[in-house]
Formats: sequence, C-alpha cells, structure tokens
Amino acid sequence: MAARLLSLLSALLLTVGLGTALVTTAAPAAADPIGDCTATRGAVVAVDFGDWGGDVVRGCDTTLTTGMDLLHDGGFTTTGTVHDGPGFICRIGHDSFKGGAQHPTPADEACQLTPPANAYWSYWLAPVGQDHWTYSPLGALSRQPKPGEVEAWVFGPTDIGGGSGQPGFTPDDVRPGGGGDPDPGTSTPPPVEPGTVDTDAAAGWLTGRLKDGDHIFDEGAEGPNHLQTAETAFALAAAKGRGATFDKTKAYLTAHTAEFAYPRGIGEAPDPKGAARLALVAEIAGDDPRDVGGHDLLADLAANVCVAGPESGSTPGCSAKGDFTDAGTTEAQALSVLALLRGDVKPPAETVSRLAALQCATGGVTGVLIRPGENCEGDAATTALVALVLERAGGHDRAVTKALDFLKKSQRDDGGYVAYVGSAAGDVAITAAASQALRALGDVTRADAAMSWVSRQQNDDGGFGFEEAMTESFLYPTVHATIGGAGTNLVTLTTKPSEPTEPTDPPTTPPPTDPATDPPGDGAGPDLKKGTAYLTAPARLKQGRYYENMAGSGFADYGLTIDGAFALAATGHDNNALRGIVDFLDGEGEDGSTPGRTVNDWTGVGTTHAAGGSIGKAALLAETVGRDPRDFAGQDLVAALGKAVCLAPSQAPDRRCAAKGAYAYAPSVFSQTLGIMAQLRAGEQDAAAAPIAYLKGLQHDSGAWPSLVPPTGDSEVDSTAMAAMALDLVKDDEAAEAVDQALAWIAGEQLPDGGFPGASGNSVNSAALAVQGLSLDARKYGDEIAAARKFLAAQQNGDGGFNVAADGQPGSDVRASTQALSGAVGTSFGTLVRDLTGTTPQPPIVTPDDSGDFGGSGGGTGGNDGSVPGGLASTGVQLWGLALSAVLLSLVGWGTVVLARSRRTAAGGPR
Repeated sequence: MAARLLSLLSALLLTVGLGTALVTTAAPAAADPIGDCTATRGAVVAVDFGDWGGDVVRGCDTTLTTGMDLLHDGGFTTTGTVHDGPGFICRIGHDSFKGGAQHPTPADEACQLTPPANAYWSYWLAPVGQDHWTYSPLGALSRQPKPGEVEAWVFGPTDIGGGSGQPGFTPDDVRPGGGGDPDPGTSTPPPVEPGTVDTDAAAGWLTGRLKDGDHIFDEGAEGPNHLQTAETAFALAAAKGRGATFDKTKAYLTAHTAEFAYPRGIGEAPDPKGAARLALVAEIAGDDPRDVGGHDLLADLAANVCVAGPESGSTPGCSAKGDFTDAGTTEAQALSVLALLRGDVKPPAETVSRLAALQCATGGVTGVLIRPGENCEGDAATTALVALVLERAGGHDRAVTKALDFLKKSQRDDGGYVAYVGSAAGDVAITAAASQALRALGDVTRADAAMSWVSRQQNDDGGFGFEEAMTESFLYPTVHATIGGAGTNLVTLTTKPSEPTEPTDPPTTPPPTDPATDPPGDGAGPDLKKGTAYLTAPARLKQGRYYENMAGSGFADYGLTIDGAFALAATGHDNNALRGIVDFLDGEGEDGSTPGRTVNDWTGVGTTHAAGGSIGKAALLAETVGRDPRDFAGQDLVAALGKAVCLAPSQAPDRRCAAKGAYAYAPSVFSQTLGIMAQLRAGEQDAAAAPIAYLKGLQHDSGAWPSLVPPTGDSEVDSTAMAAMALDLVKDDEAAEAVDQALAWIAGEQLPDGGFPGASGNSVNSAALAVQGLSLDARKYGDEIAAARKFLAAQQNGDGGFNVAADGQPGSDVRASTQALSGAVGTSFGTLVRDLTGTTPQPPIVTPDDSGDFGGSGGGTGGNDGSVPGGLASTGVQLWGLALSAVLLSLVGWGTVVLARSRRTAAGGPR
C-alpha cells in the first residue's frame, strides 16, 4: 500500500534457504515524541504485534513524506521478500517489542515469496475526524500521509476489498490524546472568496464539441457517444434552457433510442444507463418519457428489476435484489429511480431500498453496487446524487442527513473535494456534484464555497479539466461544473420555453484542437512512440536492462521488466531497447542489488519455491521474441513449467498447490493464464490439459473469472481478459463458448468514458487488458474497443507515460504505461510476436546515478514510476489476490482509487 519516494534504505542482507537475500531497512530514525503529533501537525502510525503477544506500538513523524517513511521515522524496521523486493513489507519490528525482532519470524514466514492473504501486514488509514478505518487504496511508498491522520498495520487475514481484518482498535484509541481531534465539516463552512462559473462559456465549449450540432462523436471512434450526448444535453438545459441546440440534441437522442436504451435488442431489458438518461432528457424538456422513439422507457425500466442476486444462479446482470438489470453502478441505479420519480411512476420499493443500502457507515455512498458484507467506501459525487434521489423519494430522512454530514466532513478548507481518501488534488466534477446536493438540502454557504472553488478551475476556453490546475478541458467535468454553476441538479432541472432568437453560431472563441500525437492506425489511441520513449528513458530502464523494484535499490523488478518487454514487442517502436532487455534476461539478468539477484531467483526455477506463473511469464517472453523457452536464462522453462503443474491440492500449512491443475505458487487466475499460454505456445498441449481444465472450472456463470486461486467469488476484468486470451489458444468448442461469454461480460463492465473498473478505480490497466480481450472478436466489439482506446489516449501525459486511473491522482506510472501500450495495440499475449532480426546487442547505458557495473546500482525511477511484483500492471490482478491496489503493501507506484467506483483487487502477482 503506499506512497511516493522512499527514503534511502541500506540493504542489510539476511541469507535464507537458497542463499538469496532479503532487503531490510537500516536502523530506524529516532522517532518524534508522540506528543509532537497533533490534529494539525505530523501523523501517527500504529503497529499491532498482538499475534505474538505484544501490544499496539505507536510512532510519530512530523515531517510527512510517505507511508513507508512514517513507519521508519516512527521507529519501526521492515523487511521485504526475496521475490518482490524491499518494497513489499513482509516483516515489521520495533525496539520496544522483543528487542526489535521483526515479525513474523523466519520460522513462521521465510519471506521468500509473497505472503498469503491470510497472513500478511495490511495497511489502514483514518484521516482527521474519521472514526473508523479505511483500507488504504495506495501502497506505503505511494501514499503521502496528511497532518492529523493515523495509519495502522495489522497482521492477519483481510478479505477482498478490506471488508474484514480491520484493526481491533479504533483510530481514536491511537490518536494523540486519545481522540478529540477536530472534525472538519462539522464546524463553520470554509471561508472562501466568492466566485461563479461562467455557464455561458461552459455551454459554448460543450456546444463546440457537438458534431453536426447535435451529438458527441469521439475522435477516432466508430460511432457516436450517446451517453456523453445525453450528459451534454443536461448541461445545455441547465445553462441555456430549451434552445435550438438542446432541441437538436434531444431529437438526435430520440432518433437513436433503440441503440442507446436497448443495445441488446428490442424486447430485451433496457440498459439503465441509457434508458434513464433518455427518460430524464425527455422529462427535463417537459416531454413524455413513456413515448421516446416509440418506447415506454419508464415501463421497461420498472419491469426489469432483479428479484435476487447471483446466489440464485439465474439472475444475469444482478448483483443483489432490487438492482435494475445490468445497472452496474450506483449512478445508473439512482438515475433509474429518479427517472421513474420524475415521470410520476412509483419506483419498485426494492429499488429505492437498494439505493439506501449502499450507504456506508460514514454516511457516504459507494459508487459500486456492492453486495452485503463487501467493503463500503463512499465518494462525494455518488453520495450527492443518491442523497438528492432519496430526498425526492421520501421516507429516508436519516440516510439523507447522514449523507449531508458526510459531504460537510469531506469538504476541504478551500471549498473543494478530492476524488478519494488520500488524494491531494481537488476534483472538479465531484466538487460540482457535491455542491448540487448541498444547495438542494439547504447548506447554501457550503454549496457556494464549492462552486467558488470550481469557478477558479475554469479554463480560458470555457471548459474544465478533471482536477485543479489542469488546463486541458474535458467533457465530463465541464458538464457537472455547468449544472452546478447554474445552481440546479437533475432532480429539479427543467427547461424554459423555446427561444427562437437564441444564437446557433459556434462560440466566439473556438475550442483548441488537440495537438497531433502520432496516433496509431485510426488515430484514436495513445501516442505509441511517446509511450515507448517514456518506458525506455534511462532514468526508468536502468542501464537499458531492467526496472527497479524501489528507486535507487538496484533491486530488479523482473515482472515489471518483462511487462516492459511485452509493451515494446507490441508497439515495435524500439526493437533495439527490447533486444537489450531480452539479452539481459536471457543472460540470467543479474541486477544491481548486493549480492546480485538473477531472474532465476525471481522464478525460483529448480528450487522448492519455483513459481509457475513467474516461470510462465518468462517463457512467454522468450516465445514472443523468438528465443527458445527450453534454453532461456540457462534454464529449460518449458520443463520447469510442466513440473510446476499440481497433481493435487497441498495441505496447510503448505501453500504450494491450490488445486489439481493449478501451478505451484500461482495464487491468481492471472498467473494460471500465463502458464497456460506459455505451455500451449511451446506445443505442450498434453501438459497444459490439467491447467486448462482448472481454469475453465473457475469461470462464473456470468462469464467472468475471479481474481484469486482458489476463488473467492469476486469477478474481475483483468483476470477475465487474460483467461479469454489463454482459452482462445485452446481451439475447442467449450473453450470458444467460454471466451464468448467472457467477452460479453467484459463489454458489459465498460464505464461511460470508455474505461473499466479495476484495482485503481477507473483503471488504465484494466481498460488496456479489456482491449486485448475484446480484440479477440474485434468485429463484434469494435465500438467498445474504440471507446477504450480513446480512454487510454486521454490518460496519456505529456511525458508519454500514463496515469494509473482516470479518477485518481495524475502522474505517469511505469507499470500502467507498460500495460497501456500493450493494450492499445490490442494483440493477445497468446499470439504476440516480435522479430528481433536486424537488431544488435546493446551495451549498458550508464547514467550519472549508476555505478557503471553490469547490474548497476540503480538510480531510481522517480515520480510515480512504480512496480508491483511480477505483474503485468497494477490492475486488479493479484498476487494472492486481495482486491486492492493497496495490497502491495509498499511497492513503488500508486494505484489511486475511488473505492466506490470499483471492486478493488490486489495488484501484482507473478502475472
């Protein structure tokens, strides 16, 4: 779980089993006295040694940098794992407990491989004023503690999403003075300068986005974006009333009712995301939502409500009783209820109850249609919408009051709101959405403060970026800013009578066009050349050979290095750099740590810790570039993979084999698929038969695959895409049907902006893997692929790298960038090939921060460049599968997340 830069660690080497080394910290810095940390200064970390008969030990740090530094500067020492590096916290110690001995002890956990999900150090947060723990969405190296917060580390099991395993003590138990910290939001509203949004300019910017003056058509897409067209109609109605542009947009949507509201065909259940928005457009205009394009939208919505969840075995598109079929998100559920209410149709009682049930203990509302017992964390935008709808529905006064309190507590001193716990940047759309509920529910002062903050984010072209100080304008935040700036909301929004004199000319200052970015193919996707340059920059790719696990450690992240090689193989823009990586790994790849590790230490090949997923990943790279997987890095990886196939499940405490047909120490579906693809590409169909059968048996009735092995019941885009790629190589009828079901499920998970939910929220990595999966049937899923590639392009930064998530903290991340490039090309890992003929051996690239030896001491990747052990990307695919980007306890790199928008899954694993 994490934060950004780690203070330099000295490597104290503990020799274990095979002679490989664990990386531990140097002696901890002298901790600041606990009394020095207050509600406005410093942060406190608490570590529970209760599993070994100890107490909860606290530490204080008044100079806040990262969660890892908070541990070390608070007086604690840590140890990583041989497989994952020093960034993954395997042991923690403190001088006050057993003389500083770290726990678990070597007798309990060798820290050779990633610890299991039922016995690891989990990372929890509680900002100022929060009376409960939140599972960290970031790793300790990626997360910057805020003044007054407390953090906790607890050893033991945690289920997917952090729904269990919370600390046995409260945040107030470990705060300085035993609690009593001020609760932001319950005192006076933030004092801010007045400010108003220029809604005319915002509407002008939106109008300029309309193709033919009536619909949104994303650049490079194969078809119009109906959802964004409807959102634009909402904003135009708020800013301009019922004018010619609004009417044209409404007419366009009406003419496309069938494809927007009934994508599965007339007579099938409507898509709530489209049907509800179409109904609301009609209601806002004063038209009849029972006759839109010849369809009764309200009757069709009301007739398609889930009677049970997936436990019934026959309710596709249902996560629980009361869902609108295929709603997928809380937003779609709320808009569907609202459409019925505004159309004077009483919503089925269970649909409203379902909305209320999505409220968390904090009063916030989760953006995901979670099931009972799953981790619940609210975000301000979803909370605001649901509060407005429940207020309109009536009978939920307590829930509305709790939601309002949550919004008050979540507001920053400058009036803005952040996208998720731990983020430093204010979010325009979320702040504008919160203002709508605050105003409607009577807190006009706070609403004005929020919109004052939003007004300061308006760009010269009239539009808005996603976050503060973002100078490029985007549709989604501009829509919300316009509605909030007009002082209205979707519950009350209505249009004025038609005004024929309204100008229909384009805005006076036309919006700027996007700069050319050398797009691939149809021009809709990311700039592959810039992305390649980002990945191959010497500051990141150490000596042109490997990525570090932790900046400056010299400790190679072999899994991430192979991810980078896959990305370069996919794009073909720097085959010489790819050759450098491949030669390094084929020569066993000794890194710059002390003593040096090799890729064979990472795979464990030839040892009792041989990890099937890691072996499969290395073999798959060899096959991709035309090397012999039977003689790669001095090993026969094909034979080793065959030996790693489990004949039967192992008995606790041995965790080598999850089941017959699983690979040894392969705790995720992702790992399983890597092994299968490597075996099949090597012509080992018979050897792969048992692993294939096991993989097939993990598929849910919905078509999705879980993240973990053995399975825990979750469903994940990343794992499903990888499973589809693996089974596409099998070529039998059963596999073909499984692939078809998988792709249909993936397509149904796509978010309105083209992204997909993953460990980090609206995830770049998940979107990229989804593109690769859907490209197995590109003819059928062309629209979804185009939208996802457009989403990826929007997440590419000026340096060529990619954000981890659309709804997270901006900043380029190496792991996300590797997957984004692979995904943008769309080639399956099962068929990816790159011929290195014509390339030559590459000499080491020595930079000023390198030692100049072969492995190099490493110089640090800088910024948000991160790594996750063995994974293709921090996506939700796990090493042992906790569905949280944070599970990677402290791996460099952040997986920012609005927990409410996605079911979190753990990043990493020997993917």
